Amino acid sequence: MADPPPTAQAPADPSLFERLAIGHIKPVVASPVTLVIFGGAGDLARRKLLPALYNLYVDGLLPAQFAAVGVGRTQMSDDAYREAAKKGVTEFSRRPLDERSWETFARSLFFVAAGLEDARSFASLGARLDVIEHERGLPGNRVYYLAVPSTLFVPTVGSLSAARFVARGADRQPFARLVVEKPIGRDLASAKAIDDEIAKVFDEAQIFRIDHYLGKETVQNILVLRFANSIFEPLFNKQYVDHVQITVAEVDGVGTRAGYYEEAGALRDMVQNHLLQLVTLVATEPPHSLDADAVRDEKLEIIESLRPIRGADVSRSVVRGQYGRGHIMGEPVPGYLEEDGVAPGSRTETFVALETYVDNWRWAGVPFFLRTGKRLPKRASEIAVRFKSVPPVLFNADPDGRLDSNVLSIRVQPDEGFALLINSKVPGPRLRNYPVTMDFRYSSTFGASTPEAYERLLLDVMNGDATLFMRRDAVEAAWRFVTPILEAWAGSPATPLPSYAAGDWGPADADRLIESTGRQWRTL
Repeated sequence: MADPPPTAQAPADPSLFERLAIGHIKPVVASPVTLVIFGGAGDLARRKLLPALYNLYVDGLLPAQFAAVGVGRTQMSDDAYREAAKKGVTEFSRRPLDERSWETFARSLFFVAAGLEDARSFASLGARLDVIEHERGLPGNRVYYLAVPSTLFVPTVGSLSAARFVARGADRQPFARLVVEKPIGRDLASAKAIDDEIAKVFDEAQIFRIDHYLGKETVQNILVLRFANSIFEPLFNKQYVDHVQITVAEVDGVGTRAGYYEEAGALRDMVQNHLLQLVTLVATEPPHSLDADAVRDEKLEIIESLRPIRGADVSRSVVRGQYGRGHIMGEPVPGYLEEDGVAPGSRTETFVALETYVDNWRWAGVPFFLRTGKRLPKRASEIAVRFKSVPPVLFNADPDGRLDSNVLSIRVQPDEGFALLINSKVPGPRLRNYPVTMDFRYSSTFGASTPEAYERLLLDVMNGDATLFMRRDAVEAAWRFVTPILEAWAGSPATPLPSYAAGDWGPADADRLIESTGRQWRTL
């Protein structure tokens, strides 16, 4: 008999978020489903997917009829998989592991050893799935999650098709859905090739291309901030905005992911997906509804409106760099070329900064400055909308003491929230102005334990809500913007990349890029 989800108990002093989750607002519970995780013993499953499922369970958002089946090449018993999952949840869950809840949740976890291109393995997998679904009262709904490199997407989907695991059509019952992680391909041509092969097996409405940034609470809040508040929406245009800065900074180096990173680099790993998705949310027109395709149609318009960066424009508008030796939080760290698994003389970029424009009626002429990198001074993701200065009269008349312009900063991570910088009078008999900040923090209002991105995204997949997922046309439009930059770099002389010391904010050329326009990067 299937184990019921735990009953949420009110804490002694619940936060606002906890009060809402306990039942003041009816929760959205996932549909009965079997989640099949290819790469189920890998790093993504251990750090993100399994902790997310555990937290959904504790919040009462998983149905009684649920199973998660990890699939990998390693031989492993169900009990061994559950123990490995427990270690991952203990280390990475947003809330402490509760033994009683874990014991019940763990019964929904299973593991099957299978080769992704082995027909006999898939036959055994199918038989095991049938047994699990029968024992747990599951109707046969399945989500196939490809937590594997993109080079394995096509072979895995081909094996699913050959084994007759997939009923084509989003409206078919029981349903079959596919989740693929970014990046999809290495450029426009390879992305199209992967999409073409997947489309032979799954309809577009069955495919969920996941970008975990879109599941972050602060990212979801961008549309609410803009379109639920009349004080902001009229200002998001060329008349009032001077420029927009988007920064995604990482303290860590490549660590154990050098093999992947050597093939990707910062442009593919971060700009093509995360940063361009943030641009779409800041710049989009209001959709006519919150239906998935209405929202995604407007986001696609923004990506297709990005001014192309090609040929000679690449050297003028894009800066790349690679971290060298330096210090992070006072500790010495190696340079990228000294990391295990990095090829000697590698020209893989670990930092990218670029200037681009959204060439439409709302944003024409407003620069968007994007930057991302590894081994930067702090972990921070921020969108900063800097408004135009007030005229140089009245309080802004002194040429030697110009007022700071207003800035709306949206903190994606950490310390999630947003702040508005405004000018105010300093108390006293003299007329002096001083910039002050109106600050909202999620942790102060809603409590510290708000859902992680993968919790929301997994719940949406199980319920078939594609709003926060990328459609094929948007993914390919993003590659269409990025690929000419990659081609220009590939055709450039094979000289070492500009270097920056670990712990700095990137190479000096990144500062020159923005300072050439009379602006500066924000201090985070």
